[in-house]
Amino acid sequence: MPQLSNGVSVHPDCRHFRGDIPCRPNKEHGYQCANCPVYAPIEQRILIIKLGAIGDVIRTTPLLRRLRQEYPASKITWLTLTPAILPQGVIDEVLKLDLPAVLHLQQREFDILFNLDKDKEACALHDSIRATRKFGYTLHPQYGVAWPGNALADHKYLTGVFDELSLQNQKPYVQEIFELSGFDFRGEEYVFDTHEDKGYNWSALPTGRPRIGLNTGCGDRWTTRLWSDEKWETLISQLQAAGYAPVLLGGEAEAERNQRLQAATGAAYLGTFPLPQFINLMHQMDGIVTQVTMAMHISIALRKPTVLMNNIFNPYEFDLYGRGQLVQPDRQCVCFYRGSCKLGTSCMEDLPAQKVFEAVRASVAV
Repeated sequence: MPQLSNGVSVHPDCRHFRGDIPCRPNKEHGYQCANCPVYAPIEQRILIIKLGAIGDVIRTTPLLRRLRQEYPASKITWLTLTPAILPQGVIDEVLKLDLPAVLHLQQREFDILFNLDKDKEACALHDSIRATRKFGYTLHPQYGVAWPGNALADHKYLTGVFDELSLQNQKPYVQEIFELSGFDFRGEEYVFDTHEDKGYNWSALPTGRPRIGLNTGCGDRWTTRLWSDEKWETLISQLQAAGYAPVLLGGEAEAERNQRLQAATGAAYLGTFPLPQFINLMHQMDGIVTQVTMAMHISIALRKPTVLMNNIFNPYEFDLYGRGQLVQPDRQCVCFYRGSCKLGTSCMEDLPAQKVFEAVRASVAV
C-alpha cells in the first residue's frame, strides 16, 4: 500500500478513491485506507467513449450490464456530451467532453477502451489515449476519416457508410454495438434512472384508465417522420372511446401542436419539462406511442410497451425487447434516411390511425 511522507497509507487503486475530495466511505463512515473494510481494488480500467446524441447514449447502456458481469472488479469511465442522462452507481466516473477531460484522459492508462462513435474527435481520442485493448473506431492515418479499429467494427462501420448495406442489415443496433465490443448480445436491458425519487407531483394526470403517452414530435432533422394533426386527433378519439387516457408528450418544439391537440380532443397535456422530469412523466405511462426519436429510447429504457411508428429507417435496427409493436405506412417508403420526402408528401400520411390504435390495443390491455 503506498504511503505518503508522513506515513499515512492511501489506496489510489480503490474504486472508491477520488484523489481530490474524500471518497464516499470516508465521508459517510469515516473510513481511511489503512483499515477500510470496503476497500475495492480495481482489476480492470475501462473507458467508454460514446458522446451523443442522447438517444444513442441511452441505447448503449446495455453494454454496462455485460461489462459488470465480465469484469465485476473494474472501474468504468464514460466520456460523453450528455453526462446527466447516464445512471449513477453503475458507472464509476462520468466525464463530459471538454478540454480538461481530454487532458486528464490522455495522461491515464486503461486496460480496455471502447470508442463507439465515428465522430472525428472520438476517433482522435481513441488514438491518443493509452489502452492495452481497443475496440471500435479509429482515424484513418492518411485521410483523417473514421475507420474500423479492427475486424469486429467492420459490420457496423459499413452499414453506416453505405445505404444499400444498411438496408440489408438485420441486426438491431444494440447487437451491433455488443459485437463491435467483442461480446455476443444476450438481450441485456438498458440501464436507466426513472427519477422516481425526485418527488415530482403528477396529480394532474388522468387516473383509473391506462395512460397512453403520445409523443407527437420527431426533432427537426428527419421531418419525414412527422404525422399530421388529423391523424393524431383520430388516434386520440379511438383511444378515448376504447377506455384509454391519452397523454400528450413532447418538448418545446411540440408545445404548440400539443396545445392544439388538447383543445381539439381534450387529451391531457401537462406542458414541457426538464429532461429528468420528462423521463419521470413518461415513467407514469402504461404505454407509449412515438416515432423514432429520443422518447423512443426513453420508452424502451423504461421498459414500457412501445408502439413505434417508423418509415425512413431500417425496422431491424430497433429492438423493443418483446414489448409493443413496430408499425409502418401501408405505402413503402422510398426516402431511406432522408430528412425530406422525395415525393413531396411523406408516406407517414399512409400510416392509418387505426393501425396504430390496433397496435396499442395489442400491447396494453384496458
